[in-house]
Amino acid sequence: MPIEQSTSDLLTGTVKGPGERSHEYVFITTDNKRARAGEFVYYTAHDGANERRILGTITSRRLARNLPDAFLADPNVPPSIVSSLIGLEAEGCELYEITVESIGYFSRQLGDFVNPRIPPQTGDAVFLASSNTLSSVLSSRRAGDTGSAHLGSLLTRDAGEVPLVLSVKDVVSTHLAILASTGAGKSYTAGVLVEELMMPHNRAAVLIVDPHGEYDTLRSIEGDNRFTHEDGYRPEVKIFTHDRIKVRFSSLTEADIKYLLPEGTSDKMLHYLSQAYRSLKEQRGETALWGYHDLRDEVTKQKYGDDDGRGNSSGNASSIDGLLWRLDSRFDRHESIFHDSEHIPLADLFHPGRCTVLQLSDIEQNEQQVVVGAILRRVNKARVATVREEAEPTSDHFLPYPVFTLLEESHRFAPAGQTVVSTNILKQILSEGRKFGVGIGLITQRPGKLDQDVLSQCMTQIIMRIVNPIDQDTVARSVEGAGRQLLAELPALTKGQAVLSGAGVNTPVMCRVRERLTRHGGETFDAPAEWANWHTEGARSRREQESGILVQGRAGRKIEKVGPIQI
Repeated sequence: MPIEQSTSDLLTGTVKGPGERSHEYVFITTDNKRARAGEFVYYTAHDGANERRILGTITSRRLARNLPDAFLADPNVPPSIVSSLIGLEAEGCELYEITVESIGYFSRQLGDFVNPRIPPQTGDAVFLASSNTLSSVLSSRRAGDTGSAHLGSLLTRDAGEVPLVLSVKDVVSTHLAILASTGAGKSYTAGVLVEELMMPHNRAAVLIVDPHGEYDTLRSIEGDNRFTHEDGYRPEVKIFTHDRIKVRFSSLTEADIKYLLPEGTSDKMLHYLSQAYRSLKEQRGETALWGYHDLRDEVTKQKYGDDDGRGNSSGNASSIDGLLWRLDSRFDRHESIFHDSEHIPLADLFHPGRCTVLQLSDIEQNEQQVVVGAILRRVNKARVATVREEAEPTSDHFLPYPVFTLLEESHRFAPAGQTVVSTNILKQILSEGRKFGVGIGLITQRPGKLDQDVLSQCMTQIIMRIVNPIDQDTVARSVEGAGRQLLAELPALTKGQAVLSGAGVNTPVMCRVRERLTRHGGETFDAPAEWANWHTEGARSRREQESGILVQGRAGRKIEKVGPIQI
């Protein structure tokens, strides 16, 4: 079924001929305002008995003809006045050569674009696609539909004129990447996406790994009637601060434990650790509970064993003592996040209609990586067991709904050129998670520092301003959905503007991200304003109250007060 031509579809130019590449063509226009990069135009072609309107994206333009330079020489005299003196109209004297990348016609039967590979003929009319036309074909969902995420509107049109809506099904099943330089709005955009996922038409099960504490403002969703439904649905936002995060020690792999040991741990020490870990697994089984001191006891046994292949002679006691010291310094601490029996149940981390935020800001980076790796392993194992009907409904491995995890600062958890314990499980989920309903969203300001295998498996991309050349090259190599010409626009994007591409939308588009319904928690501090505010009378008075000091009289005589005044 062809795209219907709205009455607002505008004739804008005439085809000149083919472009440099086989799927490009060039047209001539005098329309300087509308013929801009990222805009959509179409021409009409016959595909057998069907008339098709072949949509395309403007990728570049150049000035083909201009007013003579002499007309522009005096900045005090407008070129239109000079033109009128010799009987020329200034309008129409400028001609632009516009390059268009063909997309194809939209097939409603397939729900996608089809490119019939029919190039336009020289002299064919080129139309600017109307907003009604674009609204019906750019997004695979409509705002408010089940499985829709209204992210914003088309950048080349007025705000809200052409809504851009992601398909949540495709985002979750084929994974997402949000890429941007610092300050471009990636966390803000992630907040918009989470708002959409918490809406009554989605009611998603979302976990956010938050290394900076930026997402606690999402808690206001709970009291906002815009997120509720007449059937009683009311979303929940659960915040786990660092002191509430516990990882069961027996859920750690041998690699996790080795990764957490300090630098300088010798190969011999690691050998004894491997022996103890494997012996404990053999004795207790894969699913049994055991704690740090059980592992420590297994290590200690080797210190007094016979040199028979499993035990070790007393000559190796110093290495074992060194290993025990390193293990104690990491795991035998009162405030340790690694616990013999406690951990966060998966039902607390994930539940339809709940957004859970793990605040890792006060946890060391290598521990953050182990925490994320351990949780993702549990989630993946539970979803596999549940889908295969191998998990009992009462067990901790039962997770009867798809889940979505957003990883802020994802280059920490899958860094390029390094081996960390969270990388492998991320690769496994990104390649296999679609079959079991485990979705991943990666958010990073440095795509060049993110493992390229990990990035390339995210089939939906939200790409914002990126100015670093290494990061630009990384995106160009790893992101298949967005055209090179659109990616060339990345340095020119301003805050809140993005290129959407991949499985979540029907074709790459330039987007103006909508305003958030909740307050953003990642605003940049205005340092001069904060400094100036420090010296105001009100701020000084508050500090005096908070420190429990009352100032009496102009002479500044002070009386100590017991305890602070609660304000």
